Amino acid sequence: MGILMVFVGVVLVVAGVLAVFRTHTLWGTVLVVVGLIVTSGVNYFGL
Repeated sequence: MGILMVFVGVVLVVAGVLAVFRTHTLWGTVLVVVGLIVTSGVNYFGL
């Protein structure tokens, strides 16, 4: 379960960075923040 959540978090961060480069700054920022929360939540909660 934890590996899956890390994978989802990484995909969200990469999609957010690509969105920022495509001038969708707000949407890209939201994706990066959500990706970081998901990835760090796995480490914090031990999922």
